[in-house]
Amino acid sequence: MSAVPNSALASAAGTLDHEAWCAARLAEVEQALGRWVCGESLAQCHAAPAALVAAMRYAVLDGGKRLRPLLVLAAYEAVSGSASGAGQEAALRAACAVELIHAYSLVHDDMPCMDNDVLRRGKPTVHVQFGEAGALLAGDALQALAFEILTPALEQVDAVTQARLCSLLARAAGSVGMAGGQAIDLASVGQQLNEDQLREMHQRKTGALLQGSVMMGAHCGQPGAQALQALQDYGAAIGLAFQVVDDVLDVTADSATLGKTAGKDADNDKPTYVSLMGLERSQAYARELLAQALAALQRSGLKNTQALTALALMVVQRAS
Repeated sequence: MSAVPNSALASAAGTLDHEAWCAARLAEVEQALGRWVCGESLAQCHAAPAALVAAMRYAVLDGGKRLRPLLVLAAYEAVSGSASGAGQEAALRAACAVELIHAYSLVHDDMPCMDNDVLRRGKPTVHVQFGEAGALLAGDALQALAFEILTPALEQVDAVTQARLCSLLARAAGSVGMAGGQAIDLASVGQQLNEDQLREMHQRKTGALLQGSVMMGAHCGQPGAQALQALQDYGAAIGLAFQVVDDVLDVTADSATLGKTAGKDADNDKPTYVSLMGLERSQAYARELLAQALAALQRSGLKNTQALTALALMVVQRAS
């Protein structure tokens, strides 16, 4: 995958200092995750078995790109105009909740009954470190915790916003979203999928949670209909682009760079964009999806979209 030039990144992202923006938001998310993943802010976690707590924190903390939380926060800022405001608490909680769902999905995806992988985020997978039963329970607990974080006292987040965020996250993670896509993926091993079938699988398995992140952030503010539709289109485009790039990296990068086992798709005879289209066409398709995402932002009518622009560019030019 050829990198997007820094000049293009700077031009598209406007005056935003993207590195500084990411650093500030990531610090906020990491601090919140440290508190909420069985840290000091959820009293009931102190009664949880120590081994389960250790596996949960191992699965979530100190690793990962945190793309989904960043998308939540960037979408909220685009709609609200700033990082502060009435929806700030809801946006932070949504950012952490979607990361917990992502983390639980990785824990289960790596298990022997799924992809049977031993490396994730540059370290042993959870089932290698804590055993299969420990990994299964950690994933279950992380999924439950995500919805607990979204439903605090009403003085922190109003009931309507809580319900909307829970609905968006459940749909993105469930049978019509991530879990459904994983089911299609498992059933497709050794099969020859056409482009429409492959797109549907990846829109569910990977794209739904990325698009859901954008929509959760948007709903923490008060988006108009035009902005909401444009952000939905943006999320769909970068969600699919992420998977296309993932398929490319699986054949072009090494395990050390990826932080997970390279070449697993081919070894497991899984249908991918590279196996269907070839490497060059897959790379071109990722750039087409990037163009669609940026066009959606342009028609959103929103002014504060620099962070969303930079994140879309990062999705396509990433090396891991």
